Amino acid sequence: MADLAREAGITVRTLRFYRERKLIPPPRREGRIAWYNEHHLARLRTVAALLERGHTLGGIAELLTAFETGRDVGELLGLPSPLLTPWSEETPVRLTPEELADHFSGEVTPENLTASLALGYLAVDGDEFVHISRRLLDVSTSLIAQGVPLAAVLEAGGRVRAHADALADIFTTLIRTHLVPTLKDLPRATESVENLRPLAKGVVDAELSMAMDRRIRTELETLLTGGAPAAHSPGAPEAAHEQPAPRED
Repeated sequence: MADLAREAGITVRTLRFYRERKLIPPPRREGRIAWYNEHHLARLRTVAALLERGHTLGGIAELLTAFETGRDVGELLGLPSPLLTPWSEETPVRLTPEELADHFSGEVTPENLTASLALGYLAVDGDEFVHISRRLLDVSTSLIAQGVPLAAVLEAGGRVRAHADALADIFTTLIRTHLVPTLKDLPRATESVENLRPLAKGVVDAELSMAMDRRIRTELETLLTGGAPAAHSPGAPEAAHEQPAPRED
């Protein structure tokens, strides 16, 4: 408990209070020893973030209970549930340590586990792991089977996450600025968000596909020219390689 409190930046007394209020799940016990893990630490950080946003401990307890039991969080926030319909269609996957090792044979190292937990791909729940997405798990497993190290997959995942957050910011800014000047009109806000869902996915898919075509074409041209820069296409201007003509005063 002292270790967990120190990592969370709170006192042991506060931690005991949170535990009594059931803001964190009970620890795993081995005899008289109570074991806390990354899941408990993540929960404490969530509580701290909600407190900073002005939520009360009672309200936080209601929210956490709603998440755990599958209740509609929109009811607690006083919002219509369609407004909070998740865009994600991902299905979490529960894995024993042995199943996790089977997916990432030879790649389950302390460093990779730490990186996965930091990204949020993995969470610890008792004696099991929970992967955030069946699709991401399948993609990672396939890449590793083809020879890509898990460390490289996780690094790429972090970079993709950053770009995905930037894309989400672009689309939410569009809604906030041009479609819904005020959230007092909740029916219109809900409709705008729902209408944007397929449009946003279509734009991202189209742009990513075209970007991949451009990059793969460039890589192939570089490979065919022995690593040299791609040659100019027929008829391309060569003026960039010539010295500028002297000025006449």
